[in-house]
Amino acid sequence: MEQYILDRAQKWLDGNYDEKTKEQIRNLMANDPKELSESFYQDLEFGTGGLRGILGVGTNRMNVYTVGMATQGLANYLKKCFEGQEIKVAVSHDCRNFSREFAERTADIFASNGFKVYLFESLRPTPELSFAIRELGCKSGVMVTASHNPREYNGYKAYWEDGSQVIAPHDKNIIDEVGKITSVDQIISGKNPENIEIIGEEFDKIYLERVKGLSLSPEAVAKYHDMKIVYTPIHGCGHKLVPASLRNYGFTNISTVEAQMVIDGNFPTVESPNPEERTTMRMAIEQGQKEGAEIVMATDPDSDRIGIAVPDNDGNFVLLNGNQTCVLLTYYMCRRWKENGMLDGKQYIVKTIVTSEMMADVAKSFGVEYFDCLTGFKNIAKVIRQEEAKGKTYIGGGEESFGFLAGSFLRDKDGVSACSLAAEAAAWAKSIGTSLYNLIKELYVEYGFYKEGLVSVVRKGQEGAAEIKQMMVDFRANPPKQICGSDIVTIKDYQSSEALDVKSGSTTAIDIDKSNVLQYLTADGTILSIRPSGTEPKIKFYFGVKEPLASLADYDKVSAQLDQKIEQMKKELNLV
Repeated sequence: MEQYILDRAQKWLDGNYDEKTKEQIRNLMANDPKELSESFYQDLEFGTGGLRGILGVGTNRMNVYTVGMATQGLANYLKKCFEGQEIKVAVSHDCRNFSREFAERTADIFASNGFKVYLFESLRPTPELSFAIRELGCKSGVMVTASHNPREYNGYKAYWEDGSQVIAPHDKNIIDEVGKITSVDQIISGKNPENIEIIGEEFDKIYLERVKGLSLSPEAVAKYHDMKIVYTPIHGCGHKLVPASLRNYGFTNISTVEAQMVIDGNFPTVESPNPEERTTMRMAIEQGQKEGAEIVMATDPDSDRIGIAVPDNDGNFVLLNGNQTCVLLTYYMCRRWKENGMLDGKQYIVKTIVTSEMMADVAKSFGVEYFDCLTGFKNIAKVIRQEEAKGKTYIGGGEESFGFLAGSFLRDKDGVSACSLAAEAAAWAKSIGTSLYNLIKELYVEYGFYKEGLVSVVRKGQEGAAEIKQMMVDFRANPPKQICGSDIVTIKDYQSSEALDVKSGSTTAIDIDKSNVLQYLTADGTILSIRPSGTEPKIKFYFGVKEPLASLADYDKVSAQLDQKIEQMKKELNLV
């Protein structure tokens, strides 16, 4: 075993760590050198979602010590940034194993550093934490969550004073401060418990009223208030606030999946708590089928992502993908803003570079500006911050990974408001003689049939990280010439911030932050995007294809053609 690993582990054995932790380390040394290496070969780093990792002992695992070091580093950075000012922070957590312990540890360290701390009384959705930072005048905040990751993970999202997750330069600067903490003895804890204020239901009411303020079709809800809705929180944070928000909008016929209303970080009823997956939505869809629901919805463990299933014309439930959800909500909001006389040319929406171009086309058709940004909602928040300063009004924005945010009173994706607006959109669609299922097909006729695919290649651990890195090197060195017989005309490299015109050889600057992402655009409008995940041991391949749809009668035929094209792309890249 590398001496480097042993030295790092020994520091924990010699340091002021609890005996149980030391015993676990000794056990790994004696019996599991590979796991020891995985646990100590690096420090956890902030990615697109902050600190995230597998629960366990060591510098590369989520535990009270890595959480403590991250918090002390963040606290030291906040003191530097806001010297001489009162520093207030908000702390919340999801349903995962050890989430409450990590949240209380975080609150204790902040309070011990002299900060005013608002700690939620129990688990709360990520968007409410973002809202609390803004509403309570905080300089920062922490949400303990691993979002939709598997059960063995937990995480730590750090937020800045505008309610968005930390971005450059703050993320790197925080890591630098964390790196200066070489001993747990440097962590300040166990002081000033009076600095911690517990917040709960009264604050929930404030948040829910702001969510209600997003409503665009109260008359449609009043008419169809008894429309059947089935909802599941998948054992997580949405269990109270999503049904409460739906009732606040005026819906009266809400059914929940009772087995999944149980708060449990082991997620006993699903393989993965990710609403992107149909297997995760199975119980909710079955209940929706049985009860004749008009919309089935789920939120992930921290209730920032939304999954939606709607019945087709034969009553079979179709799971919308993240792109379709974004398109439907964007269309609904833009159209209702226009019909309500709220558009004055200063409105805009935001999407990420791997989210369907259809979202942009919808916005443009209503005279609404659109912006592209890098993956991760903190980048959408950055655009909101920039455009807000210019006097522009944000309508909504989203990303293909099942995240959407309406309104700018918080700065992270919001499953609570997205559920409320999706239900309202379903009622509105009903009021104009259609349904969400038929509406998306009608939009394909109007804007073109866009279809997207995604393949995530998992490569775990130290070796996996190196393999993913090499794959990006290889794609840059040897880019494909064609995709499905269509020539690649443009290569966008977001790491070099350059777009290459393949035919002429000329380059143009990309006015977006640098990131390790490649995009290939073909002559027929196909888009291939390749991006290593910032939060999981994955490299992701995104496929975007488009064909005209002359009429609804051609839907099945064109859909099959597009599916075939996506499958061909996967074969060409050796992904199937």
